Amino acid sequence: MNWDAAKDRWPNAEYSRFVPVPPHNWFVQEMGTGPTLILLHGAGGSSHSWRDILPLLAQDYHVITIDFPGQGFTSLGDKKRCGLDSISADLTDLLTKLNIQPHALIGHSAGAAVAFRLALDWGGVSSETKLVSINGALGHFKGLAGVLFPVMAKMLAQAPFVPGLFAKTANAEKLISGTGSKIDKDGLDQYKQLISNPEHVDATLAMMAQWSLDRLLIDLPRIPQETLFMAGTGDMAVPSETSEKWARRMQDATFQGWDGYGHLLHEEVPDQVATAIKEFLSTGT
Repeated sequence: MNWDAAKDRWPNAEYSRFVPVPPHNWFVQEMGTGPTLILLHGAGGSSHSWRDILPLLAQDYHVITIDFPGQGFTSLGDKKRCGLDSISADLTDLLTKLNIQPHALIGHSAGAAVAFRLALDWGGVSSETKLVSINGALGHFKGLAGVLFPVMAKMLAQAPFVPGLFAKTANAEKLISGTGSKIDKDGLDQYKQLISNPEHVDATLAMMAQWSLDRLLIDLPRIPQETLFMAGTGDMAVPSETSEKWARRMQDATFQGWDGYGHLLHEEVPDQVATAIKEFLSTGT
């Protein structure tokens, strides 16, 4: 996406910059002072999904949001590095360059999986670092869909005409309503900009095609850090039971179910979610 063309109407634009760390040119938003929180968006999204939470958390913390490779405004330098392990490894290089020592990793949907992978693999995460999963995408598709979805994603990602076709025909309102969430007009307009961009769509398809949770799901019970799972019980993309299940399986985790909200919980009630995150981060400190 073209930052110069979008920055006048993009949320928190004045706190944005680019950080080149091969193979990608990363788009980063950074606000506030204090202990560092890293916010990781879901597949097909961007740092805009944290638009309202970012300034709220920045009242007490140094907060960083990052667009995933090829999504939003981060330029994709290697299309083969869009899977979970690759994104985690490349983020590690970025965060090491930025000399970040996180107080907490906060991820939404697929971003929660990346946060957990970072917690397992990145030496910058200490035993005191806290983890927050918002509607974490931590389950496999069941039955026939579990077989067909990865194959279809790979086929779509390899077809050069698909991103452009999707960008022309996709309906943002239907995509968002399909998650069980209702968001404001500004958020919806920003999703429209994302899904109408062929490069963003192409990178999202590549992420889907390369995505594998196999190693992470084996490793999750080894995570010792205190973890909060938050999930909208009306989530139509990832059932809230997925978060509840993993909260029981991990060493030091709690679950919060949010009735009446969907997959984009943090965009529906950002003030309430920010308050819950702050309360969680303040315990035991």
